[in-house]
Amino acid sequence: MENTVFQPLYNLGSLNGEESFQKEVLNDFYICCVSREASILARKEVLTGKGKFGITGDGKEVAQVALAKALRKGDWRSGYYRDQTLLFALGEATVEQYFAQLYADPYHDPFSAGRQMMTHFASRLVDEEGNWTNHLDQFNSSSDVSCTAGQMGRAVGLGLASKKYRTIPDIQQKPFSRNGNEVVICTIGDGSTSEGAFWECVNASCVKKIPIAFCVWDDGYAISVPTKYQTTKGSISRAMEGFLIEDINDTGMRIYVAKAWDYAGLCEMFAKGVEKIRDTQVPALFHVNDTTQPLGHSTSGSHERYKPAQRILWEREMDCLIAFEAWIVHHKLADKDTIEEIQNKAKLYARECKKRAWSQYIKPVLQDRDILKRLLEKDLDHCPEFSAFRDRLVHLVHPYRSELIGMARQAYYKLAEIDPAASQDLGEFIKAKVAQQEQFYSGHLYSDNSHSALRVEMVEPRFDGDHPSLNGFEVLNRYFEKAFAKYPKLVAFGEDVGRLGDVNQGMMNMQARYGEDRVFDAGLREWTIIGQAIGLAMRGFRPIAEIQYLDYLVYGMAPLTDDLATLSYRTNGIQKAPAIIRTRGHRLEGIWHTGSPMAMLLHSFRGIYILVPRNMVQAAGMYETMLRSSDPCILVEVLNGYRQKEILPSNIGEYTVPLGHPEILRLGSDLTVVTYGACVRICQKASIILEEQGINIELIDVQTLNPFDLNDQILKSLKKTNRILFVDEDVPGGATGYMLQEVIEKRGGFDYLEISPRTLTAKAHRSPYGSDGDYYAKPNVEDVVEVVYDMMRECDPKQYPLVRLS
Repeated sequence: MENTVFQPLYNLGSLNGEESFQKEVLNDFYICCVSREASILARKEVLTGKGKFGITGDGKEVAQVALAKALRKGDWRSGYYRDQTLLFALGEATVEQYFAQLYADPYHDPFSAGRQMMTHFASRLVDEEGNWTNHLDQFNSSSDVSCTAGQMGRAVGLGLASKKYRTIPDIQQKPFSRNGNEVVICTIGDGSTSEGAFWECVNASCVKKIPIAFCVWDDGYAISVPTKYQTTKGSISRAMEGFLIEDINDTGMRIYVAKAWDYAGLCEMFAKGVEKIRDTQVPALFHVNDTTQPLGHSTSGSHERYKPAQRILWEREMDCLIAFEAWIVHHKLADKDTIEEIQNKAKLYARECKKRAWSQYIKPVLQDRDILKRLLEKDLDHCPEFSAFRDRLVHLVHPYRSELIGMARQAYYKLAEIDPAASQDLGEFIKAKVAQQEQFYSGHLYSDNSHSALRVEMVEPRFDGDHPSLNGFEVLNRYFEKAFAKYPKLVAFGEDVGRLGDVNQGMMNMQARYGEDRVFDAGLREWTIIGQAIGLAMRGFRPIAEIQYLDYLVYGMAPLTDDLATLSYRTNGIQKAPAIIRTRGHRLEGIWHTGSPMAMLLHSFRGIYILVPRNMVQAAGMYETMLRSSDPCILVEVLNGYRQKEILPSNIGEYTVPLGHPEILRLGSDLTVVTYGACVRICQKASIILEEQGINIELIDVQTLNPFDLNDQILKSLKKTNRILFVDEDVPGGATGYMLQEVIEKRGGFDYLEISPRTLTAKAHRSPYGSDGDYYAKPNVEDVVEVVYDMMRECDPKQYPLVRLS
């Protein structure tokens, strides 16, 4: 049975008029029936132990086959985990793939390689070498996330890309766009419209006139909480009436409402509404109410626990498939016998797909079980206890790979203790399977192809000839001027980035030179600033999205940690978003303008490189490195460094700074000081005072916290000095704790320590306003001097007799 895409019941291309319409309707009904049967089977597979968790799209089938008709190849979906029927109807997912994802099959789940729950879809956007594929030959699905409203910000960026492809002159559009005519379909459940991200994204799309169709599937509940506790007026379309556009020259959106069981009404609504978006670039809300959930929210339990009996009865009567069937019969498009034939065919098809998917998944697992069984039987003479392991193995009904490996490791412990030589084969089996699991579940966190930021060729800055000493912001300004000229798809945006040129003037005059389409302002909406960056980057642009201060990055944490940081990983490398998040931090004034929460970034954003340049010359080189790569990053400029004087390299816009390569700023033999960002200047000043006291520190700027010291430069220094101090402005136990673990534990630095390693950080509280508060809350020159001196005194109290004062 062909399973690459749904095969229509009839060859619609050979039919005309009423006959063609009839066959098309029946084909839609067939797809709906297949999808429903797949949902029913998925629930059964979970409840019988074959799948871990089931979340399905039952009750939304009719609305989604109607929506599919309105889409064109090249369009985008930024949806969520109820959209299976839409993907089936578009031919972008098969039922077999649907079940492969349910079984977490790393070989046959094309959307996430077994890393995501079922119904989390993704289209291939890049090939195995990391090159962009042709997005115009398919219906594109950006990878789903489970977080409620997590798809919203990305939708704004995907739609904004269409707008930019329309308005930026002479831009290379292939393979991303056809003159910006692509519409973004953003689906969301009614309960999730209560999230702030929903409102922020709707507002942004209306302000910027972004071609997005917001499709709300409204089944009256958010798990157990009814709409009356979620939404003003009990209706998202009524609550949003203030967004209604009144004049085409004004901002706003159109609003459409239809019933989930009204096939004809849904087809008409989506056909006209989506085309209107495509033509006018004005977003629209499609509120589909009277949606049901025949199988409940998920396999976690029954909706009968919280829905009144009357509601359950109503849902059964108003099931969209029952209504669709009645509509077909009423309009004499098919009789009862034909309907039953279609339903039976759909059930058979779904069951066959499920059967094949399970067979494909379980076959290699059972092969591994048989191999392990033979290994255990081979060593029964050495270890009689293996008979118990073998019996447990044989009685596993639906074994997981992890169960086999866990059992093999336990058996190995016993055999290696009795007869190390006999345990070799079992050990090799375990090593091979652990390596396989590493490949299955840990690959593609970052780019690992020729587009990786770690493979960008290093170009040294040159300082030949007579070159000016400029303010830091002027250095950045010179760089961005070169970058916008070199990279036609480079765009920059954020609060005050456009006309003002950012609050520190790094983008000064860029809008005047390169136009408002490439350098533009955004409202106070960090969620969608990040979302814009993600969506634009997924469609071939190179966005620099500015979050004005590092303290405000917290507002954008959700899309960063849930979406951007996981994108490459959760799709097993088939999608990427090389976005650059530009911000500024460390020290300036007050509680919310002195933030340096680097551990928050490090531990929340694995999958995004964290760059911490000490000055703007280094920052410019890092921007160039990232623009030559396909990895995302957060680059934190030194907040109080914009008016520090720096020498402008003669090759500004050409040199790069390699990631993961610390720079030794001062050679020394007594003690290694490791730091970054604004603390570099603090430590440089301290080194002068320490030298006067006979202490020569080796000062190292890590430059990037992630990746961290790929060539063990810090370890080499520690081998020489045998003493080490980590300095930064994060809270105690923050990024200094991370650096200490990297050097002392992971790289074996413990073996070279003469005394305990130390950290010097900011206080646990935020930095108070004013110079005095800053001095006492953040590490200062005298703090560095005294801690280093105290460490040297620990080694030789006679030579260094002074007692630390603080």
